[in-house]
Amino acid sequence: MANLDNFRLVVFRAVAEQRSFRKAAEELYLTQPAVSLQIKALEEELGVQLFDRTGAHARLTAAGTVLLGYARRAHELLVSAEHEIAALNGKFAGQLALGASTTIAQYVLPRLLAEFSKEHPGVSTTLISGNTEQIVQAVHEQKIALGFIEGPARSRDIRTEPFLRDELMLIVPATHGWAARSAIASSEIGSIPLLMRERGSGSRRIVEMALERSGAKLRSLDVVMELDSTEAIKTAVEAGLGAGFVSRWAIAKDLRLGSSFKIVEIRGLRIQRDFLIASVKSPELHGLAQEFRKFLFARGTMQRSSSRRS
Repeated sequence: MANLDNFRLVVFRAVAEQRSFRKAAEELYLTQPAVSLQIKALEEELGVQLFDRTGAHARLTAAGTVLLGYARRAHELLVSAEHEIAALNGKFAGQLALGASTTIAQYVLPRLLAEFSKEHPGVSTTLISGNTEQIVQAVHEQKIALGFIEGPARSRDIRTEPFLRDELMLIVPATHGWAARSAIASSEIGSIPLLMRERGSGSRRIVEMALERSGAKLRSLDVVMELDSTEAIKTAVEAGLGAGFVSRWAIAKDLRLGSSFKIVEIRGLRIQRDFLIASVKSPELHGLAQEFRKFLFARGTMQRSSSRRS
């Protein structure tokens, strides 16, 4: 599908968002002189300087900041026009930029994206991953149309809605004494080395809030390691380094095929959460973003996942 965007504004947005002519050139597969030439031409057309080039980074001037806001809005309108024109023939086409926190990106979205691609072969999807804070920031900056996160967005400018139920499970090495027990008390959590996700992770916030509600004191927890992914926690638990909380979605395959860790129930504590769709409050969702949202709910992902545990 044709790109209606003005090329100089595409280059301008890339430099502004990357804060670097070199990084913008890499992103756009251009040479750095070519990027500089486009920015210089744009500045000459407008009669203003758009970037302060004196520091280590390309910083926007006041005029550049104003233009960036309008350039982003123009880009959104043109993308919407492309999508709506394609939809006139009953087809959706174009690029859909998504972002997801690591658990969702690894264990939930691949199957759903494969189904969506079969229904809409003209849609090209990109997916970035990061922790919840990073994905919310990407939504806020409108680098992605939709974000999929594991914890609260903590931003008044972001709208969230649940699309899938999850549960965080405590796993321990299969050789640990707790592996043979039917359940432990929440007061015992402080007696085992814990492997936790990094600060800023939605999973970590959910676990900490649940433990506090159960009466556990966070300062008494023996957090021996912070890791940036569920896979890293699973591997560390298998290596005998401690216990960790992971998504049920992330260990479903391990449990089917057999693994060297075991789930341990905590009496009176069940850590459930909803995976959330995050989007900007304004403007309203449209085009491919809205179509993908409708696709998710048409499959009843929330209901199906909940019924597995009932």
